[in-house]
Amino acid sequence: MHNPTRDRVLDMTATETEYVTVVDGVLTITIATAANGTSMDFTGINAGTAALRELGPEVGAVLLTGSGANFCAGGNVRGFAAAADRGAHIHGLATDLHEFVRALAATPVPVVVGVHGWAAGAGMSLVLLADIAIGGPGTKLRPAYPGIGLSPDGGMSWTLPRVVGAARAREILLTDAVLDADEAVRLGIIGRLVDDAAVRDEALRVARSLCTGPRSTHASIKSLLAQSASSNLTDQLDRERDAIAVAANSATGREGVDAFVEKRKPDYAHPSSDNRP
Repeated sequence: MHNPTRDRVLDMTATETEYVTVVDGVLTITIATAANGTSMDFTGINAGTAALRELGPEVGAVLLTGSGANFCAGGNVRGFAAAADRGAHIHGLATDLHEFVRALAATPVPVVVGVHGWAAGAGMSLVLLADIAIGGPGTKLRPAYPGIGLSPDGGMSWTLPRVVGAARAREILLTDAVLDADEAVRLGIIGRLVDDAAVRDEALRVARSLCTGPRSTHASIKSLLAQSASSNLTDQLDRERDAIAVAANSATGREGVDAFVEKRKPDYAHPSSDNRP
């Protein structure tokens, strides 16, 4: 993605443009459609992986969405059943999904999800990977793997304990618990709730607002948070000190500080020429 224009569709096949777009700096990836009962759509997943790996400087946020009645109802179980070699079929799907997960986890820009309806199975796995997750009163989450005799994929066995704690993660996964919207917020899987009809619009609004913010700051926050899970306090303090010092001399940091002193809103997209190092 090398074209810097703000409103455009990625240069992909006609089919893939239905799944991946960049508008106003937001890379939107449709991961499930109404086809096959809003199960995960791997045309969208694979197109999303390619887009994330070629992330251009015009992209300031990633938005994951489903175009049907649910965010994502999980894998296509009927497709599993119809496969001549079910193990090989699911191995291939999990390989593709995990390439998407790796690309999503590596992106330096914030990842936003609007969780309308159900997020089950791998759909719940993707919600757990988001930086900001917005739901509605009708949002429901469920691992769904025990219900069909399968084990988790999409990183759920890694992310869920880190979000809700090891004991709660064991209970949720082993009992195949259905989490309603309030419980998902209490556990920290969903950040906040809006009206069900407004979930998609609010998620897009948040993604657009992030695009106008300090992008290098967002990248630094994501990096620090990612490292904190395996870091001791002393090492993390050193990382924070070094990162904030670099930020202070950057165009973004200079614009932010100067705007505060001058009592104006910072313009991170067009910092003042006076702010150049």
